[in-house]
Amino acid sequence: MKHIKILPNNDKTNGWSLLSKPRTPNPALCQDISADWVVVGGGLAGLAAARRLAEHRPHESVVLVEADAVGEGAQGRNSGFAIDVPHNVGSAMGEMENAQRHLRLSRAAISHLSDQVKTHQIQCDWNQSGKFHAAVSDKGIRQILQPTRKTLESLKEPYEWLEGKALHQKLGFTHFKAGIYTPGTVLLNPSALCKGLADSLPSNVVLYEKTPVTGLHQEGQIKLVTPKGTITAKKLVLTVNVFAEQFGAYKERIIPIAAHASLTRPLTASEQEALGGLQSWGLTPANAFVGITMRRTNDQRILIRQGMSYEPKLVKSNTEREQARAIHQRLFDERFPMLKGVVMEHTWTGFLAVSRNGAQGFGEIAPNIYSAVCHNGVGLTKATIGGLLLADLACGISNPLLEDMQALGQPSPLPPRPFLDVGVRTRFAWELWSARKEA
Repeated sequence: MKHIKILPNNDKTNGWSLLSKPRTPNPALCQDISADWVVVGGGLAGLAAARRLAEHRPHESVVLVEADAVGEGAQGRNSGFAIDVPHNVGSAMGEMENAQRHLRLSRAAISHLSDQVKTHQIQCDWNQSGKFHAAVSDKGIRQILQPTRKTLESLKEPYEWLEGKALHQKLGFTHFKAGIYTPGTVLLNPSALCKGLADSLPSNVVLYEKTPVTGLHQEGQIKLVTPKGTITAKKLVLTVNVFAEQFGAYKERIIPIAAHASLTRPLTASEQEALGGLQSWGLTPANAFVGITMRRTNDQRILIRQGMSYEPKLVKSNTEREQARAIHQRLFDERFPMLKGVVMEHTWTGFLAVSRNGAQGFGEIAPNIYSAVCHNGVGLTKATIGGLLLADLACGISNPLLEDMQALGQPSPLPPRPFLDVGVRTRFAWELWSARKEA
């Protein structure tokens, strides 16, 4: 039996969750049960997979288990960008083909989520206000924004190129030198979205929350061990993202990353007037490791996500969060001198999984075991479409998007630890130095 050594250890600092409507989690598993399907991981991939499995197989039982309460883990801690267009893509033919695949997959994910939000009236601040992809330095413009512009033109995608004052008038502050605005990105509260998706699952899905899986037996039959019960199932769907290696999947192929984010208190009417610009916007930096992801939310808070680090232990301390909060406050004060006295109200940590080649861990990884993990920091769209297509694959349902997903390949091998640790930290240090002007 495979013993799961590292379990999610989420704190209660997630601002998105604290600001969303209170919800009572489903009870934990407290008995031994059997099911046709078991999905492990109640994030966006798991929620999508469970829903699609139930739709494909309405007379079969689907069990979904989540280690914490839905919306409290990584699925509810991202920056809330459902991004449709690829960015930071080169002009080579192979990269352009992949850009077209990413476009189709992302649009399908957003369409699915939009349908669920409308059908089930999920209150998650869903807002298709687009996004700005911005650079601070001439190097960032030349190496990132200009190739992105060419990619969008080749894809015949609408965009607006903004420089200097034109960009500053949109955002209300002057830090960035140029940016590309694309209209298709949806901004939302990710925790509220996940809670709404969980509470609207089909009737043949049973969701158990606060139910971490501590053991996996797969010889002869699939059996999951939890603290107070077991689940025996015909087929297993793993949607545990950064915890995939704990289940023996994609060993030495996934890099675990910790990222910090903060939300300010709401801006007063006079502060909103002092800031100016659009009432709601989202911005991704030219360099995600060095730069700052930012949002102005519907309830007039400013989000700052900055500070990524390699974290194989999948834990961050309160001291580290306080340090991140102080850095975010400093960055905010530097960029928004007109908003003196606005403080960070919430600071939290989320964990994501990236691969060396940017590929997702998707497909059948063992007899009757399927996986959709490693979403490379674009979880709202990639996790959602990964879960949907994994259910199609497992049920033998034809879908042309499966070809797109499979053509993107699998995560490439990494060196073993401790060589991996040294290599990743060295690469991070190089990124921070070489792209320091994008901070």
